[in-house]
Amino acid sequence: MELENVAIDACDPGLLGAFWEGLLGGTRITDEPDLVETRVVAPGGAALDVCVPRVPERPPPAPRLHLDLAGGRDQDAVVRQALALGARPLDIGQGDVPWVVLADPEGNPFCVMEEREVYADAGPIAALPLDSTDADRDLAIWRYLSGWVEEPRSPLPALRHPSGCGPLLELCPHPVPKDPGVKNRLHLDTRLAPHEDVDDVVARVLALGGGVVDHPWGDLPWPVLHDASGNEVCVLPART
Repeated sequence: MELENVAIDACDPGLLGAFWEGLLGGTRITDEPDLVETRVVAPGGAALDVCVPRVPERPPPAPRLHLDLAGGRDQDAVVRQALALGARPLDIGQGDVPWVVLADPEGNPFCVMEEREVYADAGPIAALPLDSTDADRDLAIWRYLSGWVEEPRSPLPALRHPSGCGPLLELCPHPVPKDPGVKNRLHLDTRLAPHEDVDDVVARVLALGGGVVDHPWGDLPWPVLHDASGNEVCVLPART
Protein backbone atom coordinates (compact mmCIF):
# COMPACT_ATOMS: atom_id res chain seq x y z
CA MET A 1 0.00 0.00 0.00
CA GLU A 2 0.95 3.60 -0.42
CA LEU A 3 -0.57 6.86 0.69
CA GLU A 4 -2.04 8.40 -2.47
CA ASN A 5 -4.45 11.25 -1.72
CA VAL A 6 -5.23 13.98 0.70
CA ALA A 7 -8.92 14.54 0.00
CA ILE A 8 -10.52 17.94 0.65
CA ASP A 9 -14.32 17.91 0.46
CA ALA A 10 -15.68 20.89 -1.44
CA CYS A 11 -18.96 22.60 -2.22
CA ASP A 12 -17.31 23.87 -5.44
CA PRO A 13 -14.51 21.51 -6.59
CA GLY A 14 -13.59 23.75 -9.51
CA LEU A 15 -13.01 26.75 -7.28
CA LEU A 16 -11.24 24.93 -4.47
CA GLY A 17 -9.27 22.65 -6.79
CA ALA A 18 -7.97 25.64 -8.74
CA PHE A 19 -6.95 27.37 -5.50
CA TRP A 20 -4.88 24.43 -4.24
CA GLU A 21 -3.42 23.71 -7.67
CA GLY A 22 -2.25 27.30 -8.02
CA LEU A 23 -0.89 27.54 -4.50
CA LEU A 24 0.94 24.18 -4.56
CA GLY A 25 2.13 24.37 -8.16
CA GLY A 26 0.59 20.98 -8.88
CA THR A 27 -0.33 19.28 -12.15
CA ARG A 28 -4.02 18.61 -12.80
CA ILE A 29 -4.74 14.93 -13.42
CA THR A 30 -8.55 14.88 -13.13
CA ASP A 31 -10.91 17.67 -14.17
CA GLU A 32 -14.59 16.80 -13.81
CA PRO A 33 -17.60 18.75 -12.50
CA ASP A 34 -17.59 16.77 -9.25
CA LEU A 35 -13.88 15.99 -8.88
CA VAL A 36 -10.63 17.89 -9.36
CA GLU A 37 -7.29 16.21 -8.65
CA THR A 38 -3.85 17.77 -8.64
CA ARG A 39 -0.56 15.90 -8.34
CA VAL A 40 2.07 17.48 -6.11
CA VAL A 41 5.59 16.11 -6.49
CA ALA A 42 8.30 16.68 -3.88
CA PRO A 43 12.07 16.56 -4.45
CA GLY A 44 13.12 12.95 -4.93
CA GLY A 45 9.91 12.04 -6.73
CA ALA A 46 7.56 11.42 -3.79
CA ALA A 47 4.07 12.37 -4.99
CA LEU A 48 0.80 13.10 -3.23
CA ASP A 49 -2.45 13.88 -5.01
CA VAL A 50 -4.76 16.59 -3.69
CA CYS A 51 -8.22 15.21 -4.41
CA VAL A 52 -11.14 17.66 -4.26
CA PRO A 53 -14.55 15.90 -4.53
CA ARG A 54 -17.93 17.58 -4.36
CA VAL A 55 -19.45 17.19 -0.88
CA PRO A 56 -22.12 19.77 -0.02
CA GLU A 57 -21.67 19.97 3.75
CA ARG A 58 -19.69 22.91 5.08
CA PRO A 59 -16.47 22.28 7.03
CA PRO A 60 -16.73 21.61 10.79
CA PRO A 61 -15.35 24.35 13.06
CA ALA A 62 -12.37 22.36 14.34
CA PRO A 63 -10.92 20.07 11.64
CA ARG A 64 -8.72 17.20 12.80
CA LEU A 65 -6.52 17.26 9.70
CA HIS A 66 -5.11 20.27 7.85
CA LEU A 67 -2.25 21.18 5.54
CA ASP A 68 0.97 22.87 6.63
CA LEU A 69 2.62 24.49 3.63
CA ALA A 70 6.35 24.98 3.27
CA GLY A 71 7.15 28.66 3.65
CA GLY A 72 10.63 28.97 5.09
CA ARG A 73 12.54 31.95 3.74
CA ASP A 74 9.70 32.52 1.25
CA GLN A 75 6.97 32.51 3.92
CA ASP A 76 5.81 36.06 3.19
CA ALA A 77 5.67 35.37 -0.55
CA VAL A 78 3.64 32.18 -0.05
CA VAL A 79 1.20 34.05 2.20
CA ARG A 80 0.82 36.82 -0.39
CA GLN A 81 0.21 34.24 -3.12
CA ALA A 82 -2.40 32.46 -1.01
CA LEU A 83 -4.24 35.71 -0.31
CA ALA A 84 -4.16 36.66 -4.00
CA LEU A 85 -5.69 33.28 -4.88
CA GLY A 86 -8.59 33.73 -2.46
CA ALA A 87 -7.38 32.78 1.02
CA ARG A 88 -8.06 34.95 4.06
CA PRO A 89 -6.34 35.44 7.43
CA LEU A 90 -7.74 33.25 10.19
CA ASP A 91 -7.54 33.59 13.97
CA ILE A 92 -8.05 30.24 15.72
CA GLY A 93 -6.46 31.44 18.94
CA GLN A 94 -2.92 30.66 17.78
CA GLY A 95 -1.43 33.73 19.45
CA ASP A 96 2.13 34.79 18.68
CA VAL A 97 3.52 31.93 16.58
CA PRO A 98 6.12 31.86 13.77
CA TRP A 99 3.69 30.35 11.27
CA VAL A 100 0.76 32.06 9.54
CA VAL A 101 -2.78 30.66 9.78
CA LEU A 102 -5.08 31.18 6.79
CA ALA A 103 -8.36 29.78 5.49
CA ASP A 104 -8.87 28.56 1.94
CA PRO A 105 -11.86 29.84 -0.12
CA GLU A 106 -14.22 27.36 1.60
CA GLY A 107 -13.00 28.07 5.11
CA ASN A 108 -10.60 25.16 5.64
CA PRO A 109 -7.70 26.26 7.88
CA PHE A 110 -4.11 25.78 6.75
CA CYS A 111 -0.73 27.06 7.89
CA VAL A 112 2.25 28.55 6.09
CA MET A 113 5.22 27.38 8.09
CA GLU A 114 8.45 29.06 9.07
CA GLU A 115 11.81 27.55 8.12
CA ARG A 116 12.55 24.19 9.77
CA GLU A 117 15.33 21.78 8.89
CA VAL A 118 12.96 18.81 8.84
CA TYR A 119 10.95 20.48 6.04
CA ALA A 120 13.96 20.95 3.74
CA ASP A 121 12.95 18.15 1.33
CA ALA A 122 9.22 18.31 1.89
CA GLY A 123 8.18 20.09 -1.28
CA PRO A 124 5.17 22.45 -1.27
CA ILE A 125 3.34 20.57 1.50
CA ALA A 126 5.46 20.54 4.65
CA ALA A 127 3.22 18.39 6.83
CA LEU A 128 -0.16 16.77 7.30
CA PRO A 129 -0.96 17.32 11.02
CA LEU A 130 -3.60 14.84 12.20
CA ASP A 131 -5.22 14.99 15.65
CA SER A 132 -4.66 11.79 17.62
CA THR A 133 -5.94 10.62 20.97
CA ASP A 134 -3.80 7.47 20.81
CA ALA A 135 -0.54 8.26 19.03
CA ASP A 136 1.09 4.86 19.58
CA ARG A 137 -1.73 2.89 17.99
CA ASP A 138 -2.32 5.49 15.30
CA LEU A 139 1.36 5.48 14.35
CA ALA A 140 1.25 1.70 13.84
CA ILE A 141 -1.96 1.92 11.79
CA TRP A 142 -0.71 4.70 9.52
CA ARG A 143 2.69 3.09 9.10
CA TYR A 144 0.89 0.01 7.80
CA LEU A 145 -1.62 1.89 5.63
CA SER A 146 0.79 4.41 4.12
CA GLY A 147 3.97 2.45 3.56
CA TRP A 148 5.78 5.42 5.12
CA VAL A 149 8.51 5.21 7.78
CA GLU A 150 9.11 7.06 11.02
CA GLU A 151 10.79 10.46 10.82
CA PRO A 152 13.13 10.69 13.86
CA ARG A 153 13.82 14.41 13.42
CA SER A 154 10.22 15.39 14.12
CA PRO A 155 9.33 16.42 17.69
CA LEU A 156 5.94 14.74 17.16
CA PRO A 157 5.30 11.11 16.22
CA ALA A 158 5.60 11.36 12.44
CA LEU A 159 5.91 9.34 9.26
CA ARG A 160 7.39 10.16 5.87
CA HIS A 161 7.82 8.57 2.44
CA PRO A 162 10.72 6.04 2.47
CA SER A 163 12.68 8.31 0.11
CA GLY A 164 13.03 10.80 2.97
CA CYS A 165 11.27 13.41 0.83
CA GLY A 166 7.77 14.78 0.81
CA PRO A 167 5.48 15.92 3.63
CA LEU A 168 5.38 14.56 7.15
CA LEU A 169 2.27 12.85 8.51
CA GLU A 170 2.34 14.23 12.04
CA LEU A 171 0.24 12.81 14.88
CA CYS A 172 -0.73 15.73 17.09
CA PRO A 173 -1.80 14.79 20.63
CA HIS A 174 -5.42 15.83 21.18
CA PRO A 175 -7.41 15.13 24.37
CA VAL A 176 -10.88 15.14 22.79
CA PRO A 177 -11.99 12.06 20.83
CA LYS A 178 -13.36 12.58 17.35
CA ASP A 179 -17.14 12.73 17.08
CA PRO A 180 -18.00 9.60 15.05
CA GLY A 181 -21.04 11.39 13.63
CA VAL A 182 -18.96 14.17 12.05
CA LYS A 183 -16.92 13.27 8.96
CA ASN A 184 -13.48 14.79 8.61
CA ARG A 185 -13.66 17.42 5.86
CA LEU A 186 -10.07 16.46 5.03
CA HIS A 187 -9.04 12.81 5.04
CA LEU A 188 -6.40 10.53 3.57
CA ASP A 189 -6.69 7.78 0.95
CA THR A 190 -4.36 4.83 0.57
CA ARG A 191 -4.03 2.60 -2.51
CA LEU A 192 -3.70 -1.19 -2.46
CA ALA A 193 -0.85 -2.85 -4.33
CA PRO A 194 -1.89 -5.50 -6.89
CA HIS A 195 -0.94 -8.39 -4.60
CA GLU A 196 -2.82 -7.10 -1.55
CA ASP A 197 -6.22 -8.36 -0.47
CA VAL A 198 -8.65 -5.79 0.90
CA ASP A 199 -10.13 -8.19 3.45
CA ASP A 200 -6.64 -8.84 4.84
CA VAL A 201 -6.09 -5.09 5.13
CA VAL A 202 -9.35 -4.57 6.99
CA ALA A 203 -8.52 -7.42 9.38
CA ARG A 204 -5.06 -5.99 10.04
CA VAL A 205 -6.39 -2.50 10.77
CA LEU A 206 -8.95 -3.95 13.17
CA ALA A 207 -6.18 -5.90 14.92
CA LEU A 208 -4.14 -2.71 15.27
CA GLY A 209 -7.00 -0.89 17.00
CA GLY A 210 -8.79 0.78 14.09
CA GLY A 211 -12.25 0.09 12.77
CA VAL A 212 -14.73 0.20 9.90
CA VAL A 213 -16.79 3.36 9.39
CA ASP A 214 -20.54 2.80 9.37
CA HIS A 215 -21.38 5.56 6.88
CA PRO A 216 -24.50 6.83 5.11
CA TRP A 217 -22.73 7.54 1.80
CA GLY A 218 -24.21 4.68 -0.23
CA ASP A 219 -22.35 1.84 -1.90
CA LEU A 220 -18.69 2.70 -2.40
CA PRO A 221 -16.20 0.57 -4.36
CA TRP A 222 -13.79 0.67 -1.41
CA PRO A 223 -13.99 0.29 2.37
CA VAL A 224 -13.82 3.31 4.64
CA LEU A 225 -11.80 2.56 7.76
CA HIS A 226 -10.74 4.68 10.71
CA ASP A 227 -7.65 4.83 12.87
CA ALA A 228 -7.67 4.39 16.65
CA SER A 229 -8.71 8.06 17.02
CA GLY A 230 -11.63 7.80 14.60
CA ASN A 231 -10.02 9.54 11.62
CA GLU A 232 -11.37 8.18 8.33
CA VAL A 233 -9.22 6.63 5.59
CA CYS A 234 -10.39 5.20 2.28
CA VAL A 235 -8.64 2.04 1.08
CA LEU A 236 -8.74 2.36 -2.71
CA PRO A 237 -8.55 -0.73 -4.95
CA ALA A 238 -5.35 -1.66 -6.74
CA ARG A 239 -4.90 -0.17 -10.19
CA THR A 240 -5.33 -2.56 -13.08
